[in-house]
Amino acid sequence: MAEEQEKQESGGASKKKLFIIIGAAAAVIIVAVVAVLMLGGGKKEDAKEGGAHGEVKKEDKKASGHGGGGHGGGGDAKATGPANIHALEPFIVNIYDGQELRYLKVKVEFELADPSVKPELEEKQSQLKDAILILLTTKSLQDVQDLNGKNQLRDEILAAANKIIPPGKIAKVYFTDFVVQ
Repeated sequence: MAEEQEKQESGGASKKKLFIIIGAAAAVIIVAVVAVLMLGGGKKEDAKEGGAHGEVKKEDKKASGHGGGGHGGGGDAKATGPANIHALEPFIVNIYDGQELRYLKVKVEFELADPSVKPELEEKQSQLKDAILILLTTKSLQDVQDLNGKNQLRDEILAAANKIIPPGKIAKVYFTDFVVQ
């Protein structure tokens, strides 16, 4: 009887080892697939974002009318969708919440008063990005967590843009993605 019990226990232990090995192998495969998807091609940047934030991918396709990929520089910041909307690449900055640093991801789109402003916007892309980036890094979590804070940030971005592009050429600022982690 003692021998039967030992056989059952050793059989159970080998099954546990088998499950652990299979689980570890599955984890390695999953990590490898994720690594390939994350690192596999700069042109698939929109697809990567869509995987993590499904609605971003839908917005990008709907707004741009094409699947355009990440070109770097101002390539992704070309006007999209309606002739009077100009999207910037997402901004990711650190913000302080009073206890620790957090990440703020913001995607900004400008509504232009006239479609003829696009070339000027593209020409001054670097200055616009710099001004917005500097503005975002001055914010804390408390500054942007409520509706009033977001509206104030939107107004501040418009004011910063109006220092670079003459006032009246940018009608509105929209946040199409706003995430704090």
